[in-house]
Amino acid sequence: MRVIALTGGIASGKSTISRRLAELGASVVDADVLSREAVEPGSPGLQAIAERFGPSVLTADGALDRPALGAIVFSDDAARAALNAIVHPEVRRLAAARLAEIGRSEPDAIAIYDVPLLVETGVDHSFDLVVVADADAATRVERLVTLRGLERVEAERRVAAQASDEARRAIADVLIDTTGAMAETIAQVDALWDDVRSGRR
Repeated sequence: MRVIALTGGIASGKSTISRRLAELGASVVDADVLSREAVEPGSPGLQAIAERFGPSVLTADGALDRPALGAIVFSDDAARAALNAIVHPEVRRLAAARLAEIGRSEPDAIAIYDVPLLVETGVDHSFDLVVVADADAATRVERLVTLRGLERVEAERRVAAQASDEARRAIADVLIDTTGAMAETIAQVDALWDDVRSGRR
């Protein structure tokens, strides 16, 4: 099995790339999905978050109130570090288990580990390839405002809270430029898939 890391900042087009790779036959393990699983009601992760941040980050039915938690951690580096110290180890454990499961059931699989915070978390896995969805910060802010309805100040804060474009590019084996038309992004993904399948990558 080959394991390819796919990363990119918020609103970078990473999800588009991940979906296309899945359509082409890749087995995708999504760190965002795992991060939600890690804080489901009743989980040790959610209990630790409530202990650290207090009851204001829980909904009336005991689930994680993501907007309330986001308002805290996106404006406070120490709070964000505390949250990451709770969630990231559990996500890594879940990801390792999923990848091992894919490897057992499909030894020739091409697995994609879709991990937005690869640079920030320093995921310690020997990936066969690191692919970065590349869109500059200004483009990502604009997408957050126009497509997701965030206020510009909040969008800028969220982009600034993540690793820089330069830091992501520094770890990339492959950059996929997502600033153009969707068809251009898909064409780059298809070319990458052909290269991986043929052994050129």
